[in-house]
Amino acid sequence: MKPVPHATTLRRAPVQRRSAERLTRILDACADLLDEVGYDALSTRAVAQRAGVPIGSVYRFFGNKRQMADALAQRNLERYAERVTGRLKDARAGDWRAAMDAVLDEYLAMKRTAPGFSLVDFGNQIPVGTRQGEPNHRVADRLTDLLSGFLGRTPDEDLRRTFLIAVETADTLVQLAFRVDPRGDERIIAEMRELLRSYLGRVLD
Repeated sequence: MKPVPHATTLRRAPVQRRSAERLTRILDACADLLDEVGYDALSTRAVAQRAGVPIGSVYRFFGNKRQMADALAQRNLERYAERVTGRLKDARAGDWRAAMDAVLDEYLAMKRTAPGFSLVDFGNQIPVGTRQGEPNHRVADRLTDLLSGFLGRTPDEDLRRTFLIAVETADTLVQLAFRVDPRGDERIIAEMRELLRSYLGRVLD
């Protein structure tokens, strides 16, 4: 099972601090507007106006709004990995239950609070909001690389498959929880934790 590569969406990578800050403002504006107007009504011009930058600055990085949303999804994944890593600094090495809680808690926190996250998540998909497999493969690959050392495991095909099954299962049940309750039904989330503990315990204990 080969890792799924991340799509490269930037036309030009920022090399100066000012350019990087401008890119951050563009992506922040994109995220806010996704929540306000949705993907179909999103435009590069509206993003430029919200970010307070010339439209040319947007096109310097992105050819269209799809590339912008892709970059936002990639930034979401990077920030998610940073949050999980931060949570695990105080955990006992090898404790897969602590790792699982960190992975789930940080995802739920971003789903509830991160602008634009409910639409693009970790992978922009057309139609936006549909659930397809590739982003979950990317998340599973990232978690395998991130957690294998913490768990004292080799990041091999078996571990990647284990995390992919866990990610696919969690994704399906999280979507159900947020359909039942816009904030995420806690009873469904609790059942999901128990299901994942049972599966991962069989594989990782």
